[in-house]
Amino acid sequence: MNESCGTSPIVGFRFTLSPMTDDFVGTIKGALERTDLSGVWRHTDDVSTVIRGQVEHVFDVARTVLSLASEEGKHVSMSGTFSVGCPGDSAGDEVLKAPSEPLNGASRDQYVSSQFALYPMGADDYMELIYEEIEQAKQAGVYNESMHYASGIHGNLDDVFSYYEAAFKRTREKNRHVVMTVTFSVNSPSHGGRHA
Repeated sequence: MNESCGTSPIVGFRFTLSPMTDDFVGTIKGALERTDLSGVWRHTDDVSTVIRGQVEHVFDVARTVLSLASEEGKHVSMSGTFSVGCPGDSAGDEVLKAPSEPLNGASRDQYVSSQFALYPMGADDYMELIYEEIEQAKQAGVYNESMHYASGIHGNLDDVFSYYEAAFKRTREKNRHVVMTVTFSVNSPSHGGRHA
């Protein structure tokens, strides 16, 4: 375990939302405006959005934004990086004092295909930690396939996000600094019309 990494409980997710539509600005802004963001700190710039707070709120907001952005059937992708324990992060934000109960509720039934890579930073046994989470995905019924530089996860949107949140928490319990990159795809023509 890397002792120089932080012990802050604050989790961050920096993501780029990409709706495949001419009105991509409206879709992105609309999804953010309709999501309850009161449990997180948020900043959006010309490239991406970052949210920070308790792990439950960060995953809840990320899932809800993707769900709302894709509800009209447009092909939408979201790529981002979850991080916890970064030495440069701080626990000083007021959002950490919020109740841990997620604010946005369950999403509608929606099929999502995704790929992730898990990085337990500074862990000597990092491959064991990664293999443990791949096995957990198989047991949860959301594992899709292995591939170069990532693993495929798919299924219902809520189930996929529940797996990612649990994997992130389990890895953090074993290692102070954890980074996880994820790319989601919803309503892709390659999904063959799967919506749930």
